[in-house]
Amino acid sequence: MTSEERTQSGGDGGERPSRPQRPRYGSRRKVCRMCVDKVKGIDYKDVSRLRMYVSDRGKIEPRRKTGTCLKHQRLVCTSIKRARHLALLPYTLGHVRQTGIFPSRG
Repeated sequence: MTSEERTQSGGDGGERPSRPQRPRYGSRRKVCRMCVDKVKGIDYKDVSRLRMYVSDRGKIEPRRKTGTCLKHQRLVCTSIKRARHLALLPYTLGHVRQTGIFPSRG
């Protein structure tokens, strides 16, 4: 077969089968909730807001997971530590189980 015959008959299959396209970049960057709400400071007595930044095991969630900016993450950490000191939030998993502040998984 000559090269002209290959191009006419579709020959060696130069085209690849199309794959489903996936996005090139990761998910969209999370926005700091406190910057959006224009919060000046974070109150350690506002336990319902602080619970969003504490895991079910009682650990402080990192910035990459919550999407808070550095300035507000520092304020969140300080207020969580103050709330823990006054026993408004649990320190460890044992405290979580005793107080039942977070619902258990299954």
